[in-house]
Amino acid sequence: MSGLHAILRATRILRVVVRYRLDALLEGSGAEPYLRLVRPFVPRAKGPIAALERGARLRLALQDLGPIFVKFGQVLSTRRDLLPEDIADELALLQDRVAPFDGGEARRCVEAALGKPIGTLFAEFDETPLASASIAQVHAARMTDGREVVVKVLRPRVEEQIAADLALLRALAALADRHHPNAQRIRPLEVIAEIQATLRGELDLMREGANASVLRRNWLDSDDLYVPEVFWSHSHARVLTLERVRGIPADDIESLDLAGIDRHALAAKGVRVFYTQVFRDNFFHADAHAGNIWVDPTRRDNPRFIALDFGIMGQLPARDQYFLAENFMAMFQRDYRRIAELHIEAGWMPGTVRIDELEAATRAVCEPYFTRPLSEIALGEVVAKLFRTARQHQLTLQPQLILLQKTLLNIEGVGRRLDPKLDIFAVAHPVLEEILRERYSPRQLAKEFRKRLPELMTHAPDMPRLVRDWLYQQTTGAQQLQMRSLDLQALVQVSREGQRKTVYAILGTGLLITAAVLLGFDAGGPRLFGIAAAVWLAGIGALGAFYAAWPRG
Repeated sequence: MSGLHAILRATRILRVVVRYRLDALLEGSGAEPYLRLVRPFVPRAKGPIAALERGARLRLALQDLGPIFVKFGQVLSTRRDLLPEDIADELALLQDRVAPFDGGEARRCVEAALGKPIGTLFAEFDETPLASASIAQVHAARMTDGREVVVKVLRPRVEEQIAADLALLRALAALADRHHPNAQRIRPLEVIAEIQATLRGELDLMREGANASVLRRNWLDSDDLYVPEVFWSHSHARVLTLERVRGIPADDIESLDLAGIDRHALAAKGVRVFYTQVFRDNFFHADAHAGNIWVDPTRRDNPRFIALDFGIMGQLPARDQYFLAENFMAMFQRDYRRIAELHIEAGWMPGTVRIDELEAATRAVCEPYFTRPLSEIALGEVVAKLFRTARQHQLTLQPQLILLQKTLLNIEGVGRRLDPKLDIFAVAHPVLEEILRERYSPRQLAKEFRKRLPELMTHAPDMPRLVRDWLYQQTTGAQQLQMRSLDLQALVQVSREGQRKTVYAILGTGLLITAAVLLGFDAGGPRLFGIAAAVWLAGIGALGAFYAAWPRG
């Protein structure tokens, strides 16, 4: 992006910020003194906008700024550990629907990516898109053998637009990282990095195709979930061809009832599919809102879901997967002490947090729900309140866990819409118990051992020597301890910066004193020269003193 384009884009962003008076979002950030200086020069918001809450104004502003900022808001809406509840709720309403680009342009993109004329690739290709979003749009087509497919095509020049907008977002995040009082907890640069990784995955349609292929293999011949087939011969980083499927959106209750679908059975299957993806396969659909989850209309008594859009998938490290499963089991058993212990053992909270305080806070959130009938418990509401409590105890989560939380809320929302009396805990508890019993069974452990046996055998010959070397170091006192600490590195950096500032402060003060002497004492040279020298020395001295006093991030 050229400098001129960057300036124009930044100017447009500033206009939108002013129009929707987003300065309200900076309250409590330490920027109040600057806001008081600027606000007299900022025009008042128009009546309809001024009447809106701050979350609604932010949502409308992101929609005004374009599709990439809509995607940014969608990802940010999952960070309920960072955002106030009102803002997170509004951002969750963002819809990724934008005007389609020209169908002829889509045809040319397909031909350029696959290297063949569209008539050779497909028997039919409909230039009118079926759906359009910020990253890509989808066209119906028919293969030469008659099979119906859909072709997903990236928007032209979308990579350049995303790179430019991300650069601006990183610049804003860097400012927040330096000056926001809660930057260490919010970690704005990490949030932008998470969004960048998510968008990077969506820009590579071969990665999405691989995701679909793995998910299809995990659920092949399943009565619970169907995943369309990938046509690799007609796919590329910018084009993805999938089997065309037809279904009813999972939130279209009227159509499901007209089709005679057993919604109670379907809702229970949704819960089982979620826990199976997370804890059996460790590969879960992380964008499972109703638009991406359809229902097969041909199966009434034994319904199944159809998965779409595989750009965002989630996986958990084995350690997080274990702690998460244990947390769910502890929640099902109302063991609040265990929940508190697990959060600290997992490293999600600092070891300085008192377990009894965390246990009491968790009990205060959960117990009012568990004293009611389970069918009246909204798991999403419980999770949201737990996040608010956890923020007070310096909660730190990995992006994969944030994706999981987002997926859990989506699944619960779909499940409760399908069956408002769904007893989500009663359905989930036996499923999770069975999966964990199988996962940690002696047979599974033996299978994992056999898998790692070649690696163990490869390193076995080195073990006697390594043990001997270690024992020798212990007995001779030759063992050396090597430590690396980010905190120590930060202290060293602060120390060096302090020394450098001290030098600049002394030098700057000395030059200012010298300038004062030159102004007050004529050393025999021309008076004009003394004044010029004094001004020059004063300027250099002031710069040195200013550098020494300037707060570093």
